[in-house]
Amino acid sequence: MDAVEIGRVLKPQGIRGEMKVAPYCDDAGCFLDFECVYTKDEAGSFKEHAVMSARIQNAAAYVMFAGITDRNAAEKFRNETLYIDRKDRKKLAEDSYFIADLVGMDVCDETGRTLGRLTDVLITGAADVYTVRTKKGTMMFPALKKVILSVDIDTKMMVLDTAALKEVAVYDD
Repeated sequence: MDAVEIGRVLKPQGIRGEMKVAPYCDDAGCFLDFECVYTKDEAGSFKEHAVMSARIQNAAAYVMFAGITDRNAAEKFRNETLYIDRKDRKKLAEDSYFIADLVGMDVCDETGRTLGRLTDVLITGAADVYTVRTKKGTMMFPALKKVILSVDIDTKMMVLDTAALKEVAVYDD
């Protein structure tokens, strides 16, 4: 299986086995389309869980798995990462990306000069914040259209506008 991380279980919700999930995408609604998700055991093997129900509230997903019928059973999933098979991903809207596809991407300016590698995406609410490891340290910037000129998932390349980047980037040297 070509696994893609899609979220993390935060905690049980209520007494009937529902779990609150922090999605790893900008549209928690994608959880409404999943028939099954996977967790990984200590040996690195994936275990399938049929999704019985899903709902969205305040950018969080609330899911119930088959066979998980009470709070105690749901508690065992706390802090578990959830995965799907890459082939089961839905098509995202233009200019939307799965975090798993962004992390590890090379970041350069409009002249082609390499700035670093994208290492993390922080979901803050207003705009995601991208963290890039540079030769000198770390650079962080909001994921704004005026900053990001292009993203090519196939070549793993992101191109930034240098002038816009200077206005918003924060450096930790």
